[in-house]
Amino acid sequence: MDTREITLLSVITALCIGIQLTPRPPNVEFTSLLVFLTGFLFGVRFGIFLGALVMFVNGLLSPWGFAGGILPFQILGMAIIGLAGGVYRRTFKSIDFSLEHLLEVTLLGAFFTLVYDFITNAGHALLFGPDLIAVIITGALFTLIHVLSNTLMFAFAFIPLVEVIKKFLGGDVKWRKG
Repeated sequence: MDTREITLLSVITALCIGIQLTPRPPNVEFTSLLVFLTGFLFGVRFGIFLGALVMFVNGLLSPWGFAGGILPFQILGMAIIGLAGGVYRRTFKSIDFSLEHLLEVTLLGAFFTLVYDFITNAGHALLFGPDLIAVIITGALFTLIHVLSNTLMFAFAFIPLVEVIKKFLGGDVKWRKG
């Protein structure tokens, strides 16, 4: 990695942790977008690492309180989002976006938010009960808020963020295998 890439990755990490620890409405977060973006730009390993790191720090220092037993499920869910960003990048020959890519990114954001919520709901049901269906029903409003807000963020921010980062790095982003 060159100096600009290291700097960018450091800034994204700090931004992600800072935003995650800032008080905000429940289930409205930028972490999923930034972790997916990191996986997309820097590869699967960086996406997974950032997702796990951010949720670990958040689980310990969150303004909503210590995550407790649900923390491993939060880490797993966000690591999967970072993984997804890296895998999605592998479908590109170059980073030139079309309307089709915008639709893909938007749907991926919604889908992986649902995956994250399912994992954390399943973890809650496993640890505390009652059954998974009851937990999903009880958390349906929070899931709806989470999916809608992330869908909008992915739709309106992902491609512009990639374009800004391309300019910062002086052109196209290098391909990462990791």
